[in-house]
Amino acid sequence: MAAQTPDGAWFPDLCRLPRLLAMLGLAELAVMVVWLVPNGMRDWSATAFASASGYALWLGLSISVLLCVSRRWLSSLPIVSGAVLALAISSIVAAAVATIVHGLFIGVDAGREWPSAWRFTWGSAAVAGLLTGLALRYFYAVDRWQAQVRAKARAEIEALQARIRPHFLFNSMNTIAGLVRVDPEVAERAVLDLSDLFRAALGADQSDSTLRQEVDLAERYLAIEQLRLGERLKVAWHTREPLPWAMTMPRLVLQPILENAVLHGISRLQQGGVIDITLRIDQGGLVIRVANPSLAPKPGDPQGAGHALRNVGLRLSYAFGPSVRMSSGWNDDSYVSEMRLPLDDLDARQSVADGPGWPARGTPHARPANPTAHPVEGQAWPPRG
Repeated sequence: MAAQTPDGAWFPDLCRLPRLLAMLGLAELAVMVVWLVPNGMRDWSATAFASASGYALWLGLSISVLLCVSRRWLSSLPIVSGAVLALAISSIVAAAVATIVHGLFIGVDAGREWPSAWRFTWGSAAVAGLLTGLALRYFYAVDRWQAQVRAKARAEIEALQARIRPHFLFNSMNTIAGLVRVDPEVAERAVLDLSDLFRAALGADQSDSTLRQEVDLAERYLAIEQLRLGERLKVAWHTREPLPWAMTMPRLVLQPILENAVLHGISRLQQGGVIDITLRIDQGGLVIRVANPSLAPKPGDPQGAGHALRNVGLRLSYAFGPSVRMSSGWNDDSYVSEMRLPLDDLDARQSVADGPGWPARGTPHARPANPTAHPVEGQAWPPRG
């Protein structure tokens, strides 16, 4: 099956600047190989090296531009046919350019010994076709790997959606049903929080989120769980401003970790406990830390947080690259999950420009899970309006 890029084309995109530079680098590498071959060119001078480099770069640029322009047309063909045709185009372009260059050099410096037109032309065509084939095969393999990563990330999101819906939806609806007659206002707010939460879950693979939106979504989730668990669930937010509230990240990054903290930690303790959530900037990165009391695991027991952490880690790695760091484990009687996301210069500048971002997040019914808990150290939460 063809490995298609997001635009639906299987042929590698040589219009991208990094790949164009790679094609030119490969052309220059061929010149370096010829120069380093023992007795390959006995009279190889700086002028000859510069001339050969100019010829190779011109040839590489011509082939890259033509394949870039022909990408859509080549992608409409079967893979084998398109690949063969691309190599044929590369060889024909190389033969045409070699014929022109050979004629020009013969006319300018007729007294010098030059290879025959046939050897120069078809030799250039063969080398160009071989190097183009190697480059296209590499780019195709990279595109295929990236497509597999995207497909796996999408599958993980769909699995997360399927996992979050059943048990949480049933428990939430039962809680809301019990509140309708007792406290209709609280029941209405719970319905609004629930609808926002599932709207985010259903659209997790369609758009990105921000740190501000992720925190707001986490508050809505914890507010619903607090209706079910009551005083057993307490939440303490610890933030160190300034924070990059507008930082772009995948959706459903914080909520799945908090869900595991509730299901595998707080709900299993008769006395409940406090979930500590810390957000801070440390050593050029955004650190998000979740700690919750939990029963110590018994040997052989499945780790319930494993699926959520793998899911979040996969999507963060795809979004931010290998600089993402995630860790989880037991610390005394608490289970701690921590993620460290890299900050670029824009995120760092925005965090300073935005200033304190808590609690005004543009949502009139946002609030902490426990109204008595302060979301920011030293700052009380305003009453819900």
